[in-house]
Amino acid sequence: MPQKVSYKRHLAKTVTWRVVGTLDTIVLSWIITGNPFTGLKIGVAEVITKMVLYYLHERAWIKIGIGDSRRRHILKTITWRALGTLDTIILSWIISGNPWTGLKIGLAEVITKMVLYYYHERAWYRINYGLDIRNRAKRWRRTS
Repeated sequence: MPQKVSYKRHLAKTVTWRVVGTLDTIVLSWIITGNPFTGLKIGVAEVITKMVLYYLHERAWIKIGIGDSRRRHILKTITWRALGTLDTIILSWIISGNPWTGLKIGLAEVITKMVLYYYHERAWYRINYGLDIRNRAKRWRRTS
């Protein structure tokens, strides 16, 4: 039986990942375009699209039913990165006006974001916030 996961947990993961992801996008976009303002525009534009996409991705993965394991984290990393890269390429293209710039930024993010996302998932796996079964077990052990 899958454990009950609160919407608050998914919202908290969405916000923490967006902070990490936005900073990465801003820095990479700045480096690739040579313009800090273009990097900032792309990073800010992604805040809304990525938060919506990330939340929907989290909700979908809770229904998939692959148990809590490294395999699950790796598969989530790959599916999220594919969705996130496509979003980055499109937004970077629109904002820069250059499809090659969008492609360069999107491809650069593939590596940095996969590494960052994997460690973000591993960190959240250790956090009990919003996990009913883990929290109940923790309370039960304290009272025993």
